[in-house]
Amino acid sequence: MEDNKENDIQEEIKVEDNSEVVRLREEIDNTTDRLKRLMAEFDNFKKRNAKEKEMLYSSVLGDIVNGLLPVLDNLEKAASAETDDTNYKQGIDLVLKQYIDVLSSFGVKAIDSIGKTFDPELHEAVSMVQDENLGEKEIKEEFRKGYKLGDKVIRHAMVIVAN
Repeated sequence: MEDNKENDIQEEIKVEDNSEVVRLREEIDNTTDRLKRLMAEFDNFKKRNAKEKEMLYSSVLGDIVNGLLPVLDNLEKAASAETDDTNYKQGIDLVLKQYIDVLSSFGVKAIDSIGKTFDPELHEAVSMVQDENLGEKEIKEEFRKGYKLGDKVIRHAMVIVAN
């Protein structure tokens, strides 16, 4: 009889231990699941944050470059002006080249216009002319250069379109 009582007690302990093990396993599984979810959310947060930083950088850089483009326009006008002073002309050309090199190092590129087909995403038409020597919607003249920063247009080219 004592053997039966002892077996019953051991069975009861095993059942209690087993239910405790099951409960602990469920708790571990729940905790592991929550941890995996938190890790995924944190990873998404880091990616989203990096993307927002890149977008902010591009936006600020675009604004700064856009503010500097009138200076570039004036340097180009000064470089194209006629002068007898070769040292002055050479100095303006060097400053213009340096300015263009600095902008290029940040990914700024001039938009090619003359002889190209008009593209409203790159060009702003200020006038249209009839010219039998040029094709339809071909750009005849450029009033103001346009510029891109990477793939984003920061200033449209102002052009005259033929036909």
